[in-house]
Amino acid sequence: MTRELRVFLVDDHRLFRAGVKAELGERVTIVGDAGDVDEAIQGIRATKPDVVLLDVHLPGGGGATVIGAVHETHPDVRFLALSVSDAAEDVIRVIRAGARGYVTKTIAPDDLVAAIERVHQGDAVFSPRLAGFVLDAFAGELPPDLSDDPELDQLTTREKEVLRHIARGYTYKEIASRLYISVKTVETHVSAVLRKLQLSNRHELTAWAAGRDLL
Repeated sequence: MTRELRVFLVDDHRLFRAGVKAELGERVTIVGDAGDVDEAIQGIRATKPDVVLLDVHLPGGGGATVIGAVHETHPDVRFLALSVSDAAEDVIRVIRAGARGYVTKTIAPDDLVAAIERVHQGDAVFSPRLAGFVLDAFAGELPPDLSDDPELDQLTTREKEVLRHIARGYTYKEIASRLYISVKTVETHVSAVLRKLQLSNRHELTAWAAGRDLL
């Protein structure tokens, strides 16, 4: 790395936060920490870190609440869930909210630093057994009766994601921030979808998606 990553730590256990700071303090820059939802949102917005290490269970709401609030104003901040919980529902909730990864607190310090770096670079990072939860959850994102739709089968997985967001009314900029890609990449995917489906504009695209229950 050309510079130390700026990291914000959110956990309701003060001793745990102190331990993480002691372990990581020489390899990343801890720009702040918080113990509840409101404090976390304010602190993250004020410090604008590269990556937030976030517990999923917090006073005042959960980690997903923090992610949603921060992404409304600072969509470039990336989140890595760091929790004692390995429950599938906790993993899926924060990933759907926008976290780029989920690791448990049994992770070694060196592996945690590597996970922070990867999340900052745009990768998705999971503790080994947790990755299966995410794959299982998102494997069923499209309705079963669309699995053999010849028109939909033309599209790549990323093109289907972009199509779904367009159909729901998101702007190109909003899609880019939600999918962690550039606006130009969104435009490229939309052009490819329009071409493959032989449609002229996003209005026709929305109508097409509505007819297949993709909204």
